[in-house]
Amino acid sequence: MKQPDSGHGIVRRSDFTPARWARNRHVQTIWPRFFQKRLPLSVKWERIATPDDDFLDLAWGPQPFSLKGVVVMFHGLEGSIRSHYANDMMAVLSQQGWQCVMMHFRSCSGEINRQPRAYHSGETSDPVYFLDWLEKRFPQLPKVGIGFSLGGNMLLKLLGENPAQKWLQAAIAVSAPMKLADCSQSIATGFSRVYQNYLLKSMKSTLIKKMQRMDYRGLINVSVEQASQLSSFQEFDEKVTAPLHGFADATDYYEKCSALPFLGAIQCPTLILHSLDDPFMSPSVVPDASDLARAVTLELSDFGGHVGFMQGGLLKPTVWLQQRAAEWFRQYLPTH
Repeated sequence: MKQPDSGHGIVRRSDFTPARWARNRHVQTIWPRFFQKRLPLSVKWERIATPDDDFLDLAWGPQPFSLKGVVVMFHGLEGSIRSHYANDMMAVLSQQGWQCVMMHFRSCSGEINRQPRAYHSGETSDPVYFLDWLEKRFPQLPKVGIGFSLGGNMLLKLLGENPAQKWLQAAIAVSAPMKLADCSQSIATGFSRVYQNYLLKSMKSTLIKKMQRMDYRGLINVSVEQASQLSSFQEFDEKVTAPLHGFADATDYYEKCSALPFLGAIQCPTLILHSLDDPFMSPSVVPDASDLARAVTLELSDFGGHVGFMQGGLLKPTVWLQQRAAEWFRQYLPTH
């Protein structure tokens, strides 16, 4: 593993060690989603208006008895607070004194948004608007952020675009697809196509619902029937994501929205958690220490799958990810 040069970030081995039964990357990825029991969590919903006459839906966790600060959460592709990683992370951090809030990307909360535009791996204008809003609401509270998968890539890009930002005192990115082109190829091969098909089905369903409600002529050159037949992320990004959000094509989108080129500008203490066996991507997405700013730490594990990181027994597995996040954020609480 490459050691950092002077002035660069740190790449180090993760402390995560899976149980023997959970060393398979697909077990790590699938088990928490479909088999592990969710932690109990009650959330309150709030909707805030956006400048373009649309809305963002927020899911607030329980208010802690002794408040430490605010954890801002960003979900992955087609995710929500109902996603296993989001529900359980919010439940654990809420119990430890954090007020958690998840910003849902457009049309991911369960209700279709009003504007044709959607969200993507590098769309930071909505999160910036939300973070500005949150700072005005809680100016005295320390704030930290965590992004999962697509939300992790977006968060890293946002921090690199705004190195002098004051919104967050610390951040974590989990299983982030930091090289989007490589990821679109990896997830289209072998068993990983199962994940692609599962997510693509949801993406196409949302798009078709929106196309049936609003006029997409002049925005994308795809009919409802053609949208239903899109068969890969690369094709969806070429036909929909890129033209809808002002990119020349999928290649242009991948180049401009991958987090890796932004990692060298980050000044916020940031932890990247990544597994080398992540089935959504190949090890080629992993940056070198020379790609990282001094404030960035990359922790690599051989196992863990995609947003998995399970430990413990088969009947009652635990998620190491929650413990590591709590430890990282605890370091950056104001001493007073």
